[in-house]
Amino acid sequence: MALSPRVPELGALELLLAVARLGSVGRAAAELGVSQPTASARIKGMERQIGVPLLDRSPRGSRPTEAGRLVVEWARHVVEAAQALDAGIDALRERRDARLVVVASLTVAEYLMPGWLLALHTASPGTAVTLRTANSADVAGHVLAGEADLGFVEGPSTPPGLAGAVVAADRLVVVVAPGHAWARRRAPLTGAELAATPLVLREPGSGTREVLEMALAPYGGAAKPRLELASSTALKAAAMTGAGPVCLSELAVVEELATRRLVAVPLADGLDLRRPLRAVWPAGRRPSGPARELLGLTRQSAPYPRVRVGAEAAGAGAGAAGAGPRPRKRSSES
Repeated sequence: MALSPRVPELGALELLLAVARLGSVGRAAAELGVSQPTASARIKGMERQIGVPLLDRSPRGSRPTEAGRLVVEWARHVVEAAQALDAGIDALRERRDARLVVVASLTVAEYLMPGWLLALHTASPGTAVTLRTANSADVAGHVLAGEADLGFVEGPSTPPGLAGAVVAADRLVVVVAPGHAWARRRAPLTGAELAATPLVLREPGSGTREVLEMALAPYGGAAKPRLELASSTALKAAAMTGAGPVCLSELAVVEELATRRLVAVPLADGLDLRRPLRAVWPAGRRPSGPARELLGLTRQSAPYPRVRVGAEAAGAGAGAAGAGPRPRKRSSES
């Protein structure tokens, strides 16, 4: 049921309670941060609205009339309820602002997100973060469904229905076990050769698979995979056991290449396997709160070291073993 037009606004009721408590329109006006003429006009307007006088005014101050005392008592319940509502809304906002749900592609979640979340914890230690992982296609679905505040995907473009920003650059590399014939080749691998070779690949829907298939499209498309696996860890294990060439993010193989457990195959210059890594959110709604803070931190992160391929890797292999990868100057493809 709609309220009667005789019901005063909440601010006027607060003013009436202050006058009853302080005994003066002037003192009530000062407490509430309004001028005395404004306060007097508001009280008079409320009296006209209700239809009865609410205050007895005298040089010594103002006090409620008999009707005014009834209105004061009713108003007290209304204002207390409004204050409880206000406190509840604040609590809801604080809970929302202290929680962050992120869904990220496997590469981003495993190799970049730990550093970003550590920086977020340092900046805002009270923020509770839930991190979920999925392939890039599923990340987009979770964000569109409102199941995450922020998503991170791999691939050449922003998924439909989402807005995004590039937060890092990545490159795919082709790696093999040290005993594989490609580990000893010096000539760069051409797009046609790579397209004709059954590879060990990520599952359809992953950003890694999408970038590779786009790069090989001019060469007739990728051959039927030898195996399809759902994580970088599984891909690396398959490559090291000799299952065949593997194409995956260079972020995932820095340690294995440095210790020569895997060898990166040199690729021809025309084979572009670079890809951006994006933060995504629903179109038309910019990230706020912890999501905006995390997005800002991703843009402050330091670049990661590039891996070495071909003869360069072979020459550095002995020195790198056991010492970890050594950063080198970022190439122009970054």
